[in-house]
Amino acid sequence: MIWPLKSAARKQIAKIEVTGAIAGGTRKSVLKALKTVEEKGYPVLLLRIDSPGGTVGDSQEIYSALKRLQEKVKIVASFGNISASGGVYIGMGAHYIMANPGTITGSIGVILRGNNLERLLEKVGVSFKVVKSGPYKDILAFDRELTEPEEQILQDLIDTSYGQFVQTVVEARKLEVDTVKSFADGRVFTGQQAIELGLVDRLGTEEDARCWAAELAGLDPEKAKCTVIEEPKPFWNRFLPGNDSARSARVALPVEMQSWLNFEMASNGLPLWMYRPSGRL
Repeated sequence: MIWPLKSAARKQIAKIEVTGAIAGGTRKSVLKALKTVEEKGYPVLLLRIDSPGGTVGDSQEIYSALKRLQEKVKIVASFGNISASGGVYIGMGAHYIMANPGTITGSIGVILRGNNLERLLEKVGVSFKVVKSGPYKDILAFDRELTEPEEQILQDLIDTSYGQFVQTVVEARKLEVDTVKSFADGRVFTGQQAIELGLVDRLGTEEDARCWAAELAGLDPEKAKCTVIEEPKPFWNRFLPGNDSARSARVALPVEMQSWLNFEMASNGLPLWMYRPSGRL
């Protein structure tokens, strides 16, 4: 059965969708999908990205997998409503990038946030006794302010991560370091501006990107089937205890808000390649 499946796949466009915040779950599902694309012999991949970014390590692993796949499969990235920060980073793993004129993209940079609840804890009479092996073991502890040496340690970490991001864009887009740094200061811009900066190759819709992908693979854009590669989810799974949808229903929160809340809790204190507009979870 393997060879007929491969033969059929060679006449199709594989599609992988990356939506929402990039974290561990996203990484696992995307890496699994990329493996399927390679094993089934698809000639081209349409990578649809609609994400504000996410954790650094997960974004890097997806990018690395895309770079390996580039040797066997043509990859076209299609930026949706938003493809910022880590979304941009994984887009660098494609051969070509297409965005809508109004796509929100950019936000190239790193952010790390911690919560300081010192004053609140004082008001309610709560304090902590900490025993640690070194002076920086509890860096970003939520019950005290950062010290100056701690701030410098974290700034060095951020600067290193930022340098990795810039270098990846430099290599993927064949731009000069100074050119990338001129717009890689955390600002966001539109797809129209991105093409002027050299971050995007063409402007167009997802359908335009699909047709482009077909042409790159030598397929007829009118006839080539586009197959979404995703992990099947049984209908009854949403009702099982422990399922994300079931948990969301129990706490009476919208699914998107619950997803963001889970991400905030899981990523607190981690460096992020992420666009975080004020007021959003």
